[in-house]
Amino acid sequence: DLQRLELYDNLLTGSVPSELGSMARLYTLSLSSNSLTGSIPSELGLLANLQVLWLTDNLFTGSIPSELGWLTDLKYLYLDGISLIGTVPDEVCALRDFNGGNLTRLYADCDEVECPCCTHCCFTGKCEVI
Repeated sequence: DLQRLELYDNLLTGSVPSELGSMARLYTLSLSSNSLTGSIPSELGLLANLQVLWLTDNLFTGSIPSELGWLTDLKYLYLDGISLIGTVPDEVCALRDFNGGNLTRLYADCDEVECPCCTHCCFTGKCEVI
């Protein structure tokens, strides 16, 4: 079974298929630096073994799905360089290492998304530790 899917910087367009949520053994998913559109599929929350989710530098819109909070093994979550709105859901913040979870890195565009639990805030492509 596929454990790593790294499709970064491949000129991909369109939306992320919700079927990715059925790849049960996946522990790394990198879709960064493409031109992917639409919302982040809530089905990604079904990837129970996922440790790394890299969605940086795409054209996603909407809010961060609370279902990402189901990813209890997640260590790295990169959501910067995306046109998201709203607040990072409490379910995702609960994954942070200071809340007893495994998530040690959480990047977001803090000028667009309210992120009370981010480790790094990014402004116009430059990220800073907070």
